[in-house]
Amino acid sequence: MHSDPIADMLNRIQNSLAVKKAEVEVPLSKLSIAVLTLLKNYDYLKNFTINSQERSITVQLAYDKNGRPRIKHIKKISKPGRRLYCSANTLPKVLNNLGIAVISTDRGLITNKEARRAKVGGEIICEIY
Repeated sequence: MHSDPIADMLNRIQNSLAVKKAEVEVPLSKLSIAVLTLLKNYDYLKNFTINSQERSITVQLAYDKNGRPRIKHIKKISKPGRRLYCSANTLPKVLNNLGIAVISTDRGLITNKEARRAKVGGEIICEIY
């Protein structure tokens, strides 16, 4: 069992994009579903389907018309040994606001842009562009 399922999921996605796979299987968790939903809403992923019997999620990766992956960079920020929290004033701007950071707040998982508009802070899960 992996100690950080989100880091494992992000790593599997990054490795699959590097070898230009169409889809990848990741372990099932509520947090994984929330992160994947945000990525799908921002068109970083095509789609994902939940396989409850296998306890996994099949993620369909998105590529542009030239075959380049839509996700160029994906990085876990807050780690089990070193959590990173930010207030609404100090939320990061990812790639000068061209990318997103996934923030875990008391309102659920939202992007850094949504958190700044709502004036809430939280734990920075990862950044994507």
